[in-house]
Amino acid sequence: MPQDPIILLSYVNTKLRDDFPSLEELCKSEGVDKTKIIETLSSVGYEYNEGLNKFI
Repeated sequence: MPQDPIILLSYVNTKLRDDFPSLEELCKSEGVDKTKIIETLSSVGYEYNEGLNKFI
């Protein structure tokens, strides 16, 4: 996973759009902590929208 928050945002949203039905499934597949992704992206003003399945 990218360490830079903006690159992480792009990476995660692309994966969610193209490959995974939820953030939880993406995190399981990638072996990463869901909370860490949420906190990192929240620090730059983005929050996960479950209904849209992306960070906005």
